[in-house]
Amino acid sequence: MGRLRALALAVLAAPALLLGGCGLTPLYSGGTAGVAQRGLSGIMVPAIPGQNGWLLHNALVDQIPQPAQGSARYRLDVKLDDRLEGLGLLSNDTVGRERRTLRARYQLVDLTNDEVVLDATAGSDAGLDVVSSEYATVAAEQTALENLVRVVSTKIVTNLAVQMRAMAKDKP
Repeated sequence: MGRLRALALAVLAAPALLLGGCGLTPLYSGGTAGVAQRGLSGIMVPAIPGQNGWLLHNALVDQIPQPAQGSARYRLDVKLDDRLEGLGLLSNDTVGRERRTLRARYQLVDLTNDEVVLDATAGSDAGLDVVSSEYATVAAEQTALENLVRVVSTKIVTNLAVQMRAMAKDKP
């Protein structure tokens, strides 16, 4: 039984030892003093037009600590494309299913020289049933939008953190 236990321990320990040498480090290592978080804290998120823009702005500000007035290094410009399209027709020619798609094109602009440092997109979509109650359908569409905003904002912030970390590595 002792040999079996030692063998099991060796089998479990081997991957841990190999991972230590792979060079991967957590994106947010160092917490608030880490490279990614320090970079994110220098990004100003201006208002984004529309209700979906308001929701996305709030989601981004929840994840990105906003710099003090006048101390921002970067500005995040976001343009949204929110589409709601009918899918599947029922036998009475009414729409039975919808797809809501939210796409964000965002640019990270360096405020020292107005250079675009990052130009990227993030998006997600959700399907929803159209039911006989108009109120329930509108509520489902709104809930889908709120969920999509959370997904898109997380994708944006993750990409920004990766970019901040890459830019810090490029600096001498």
